[in-house]
Amino acid sequence: IKYMLNVDIYTDGACKGNPGVGGWGFYIIYNDSDYKMSGGSPSTTNNRMELTAVIESLKYIDPKYTVNLYTDSKYVSNGITIWINNWVKNGWRTSNKKEVKNKDLWLELIDLIKNKKINWFWVKGHSVSVGNNIADYLANEGINKITHHIK
Repeated sequence: IKYMLNVDIYTDGACKGNPGVGGWGFYIIYNDSDYKMSGGSPSTTNNRMELTAVIESLKYIDPKYTVNLYTDSKYVSNGITIWINNWVKNGWRTSNKKEVKNKDLWLELIDLIKNKKINWFWVKGHSVSVGNNIADYLANEGINKITHHIK
């Protein structure tokens, strides 16, 4: 009998200015262990950091796991569950015929989720979700890594 193992991932992105210095973070919980990571970019946007957090977290997940992924970004949650199919069908154009922003990251995400079972959840940011608050802290830590490095 093949059974699936569950892993919970909380992701967040942050930006000081938009565009500006950005950070991303993720918090993975599996059984009784967890894993945290953060990073950043000296010049980026909030949406790029939100997507990067998701992409970076999924690089650590084996396809045998069922992922419950929590994001406070409607851009990410709607993008991957609702808008993406039309973007692909319309040659990476939005409903108003504009080029889809962050296509490079969306393509990377599509590639990463191909063989994975992912349940996508939107959570309200800066609220009662402990996992999201940790991811938010990590995203800001990512900004601090970059700003300290720049000085």
